[in-house]
Amino acid sequence: MKEFKLENSTKIETGFKTPDHYFEKFSAELLLKLPHNEPKVIPFFKRRNTIFMLVAALFVIALMIPILNTTQVNTMTELDETTLENYLSYQTNVNQYDLINVLDAKDIDKIDAPVALEEKTIEDILVDNANLEHFIIE
Repeated sequence: MKEFKLENSTKIETGFKTPDHYFEKFSAELLLKLPHNEPKVIPFFKRRNTIFMLVAALFVIALMIPILNTTQVNTMTELDETTLENYLSYQTNVNQYDLINVLDAKDIDKIDAPVALEEKTIEDILVDNANLEHFIIE
């Protein structure tokens, strides 16, 4: 096998050449080709419609702030009964005596309201529920 030296072999020309001083003159020639038109400036105060639209938008936002405030406050403070009941039933450290100690006279009066149940409803509950001992103990 013959020894091959890269420096001694003939090189293939690419065929692409840049003109003399091309990169030095490029930026100057490009700036000459760009249009020299100034951008059109629209003054803000000549557009009456824009001012009226801005004032109307601010007026609407100012009217909506109290409405949004009241709706956010109401949704944050209200608890529905099922959420409260589920929370209390799944908390292991809360028992019935803790709940009794927290109740006020108003709460006891609300609980003391008579509940009217028909005999058929009571019979259906007793038939369907297999854990009668729990009701007797409580």
